[in-house]
Amino acid sequence: MIMCANFESLKQNIIDSVEEQQLKLGYLKETVRLYYPLSSLNRFLQVDATIEEMTDLLQRFSSWCTEELGGVGITNKGERFCIAVPPAGADYVHQHICANGFLNELIETVRMHGTTWEDLFHVFQKHSDSVCVEEMHNGEFQYLVYFQDGIPDDYRYCIAVEADHVTYHRYTPADYEDFGF
Repeated sequence: MIMCANFESLKQNIIDSVEEQQLKLGYLKETVRLYYPLSSLNRFLQVDATIEEMTDLLQRFSSWCTEELGGVGITNKGERFCIAVPPAGADYVHQHICANGFLNELIETVRMHGTTWEDLFHVFQKHSDSVCVEEMHNGEFQYLVYFQDGIPDDYRYCIAVEADHVTYHRYTPADYEDFGF
């Protein structure tokens, strides 16, 4: 059965993830492997696919995104899928990274020892007037921060201080909800 799927949001998430990796670790023209649960892929593609149907959809996705991402490789173990972005895709992302953008500034701020909460919140507020900051008491992280209007991005940033060093994880809104923080 052929399903209609929205490939654009998955492609953008892959680009965002590779960009984040390159900003954190530096650029290498190598294969990048990203792992997704079936539930996340169903949300990105706006379908309700089984494992077998998702495998077929992702093969179509690979053909669809060849120009930008170089034709990604797809494997899975049960409901966990690996999308392998080849060196050509890593190079495409590298060529299109916004070196002066929000994410780059956030990563640079997080890298510095002695970063304060005010330093972090300032980075968000510098890029938007609609920043939501929620203090959390869940044992995982201290703050949830995101842009209410989705600009410059729609991710949920879970921020913690561990041994005088700031860490963050970012999730799509739906994946954040799935974790039940």
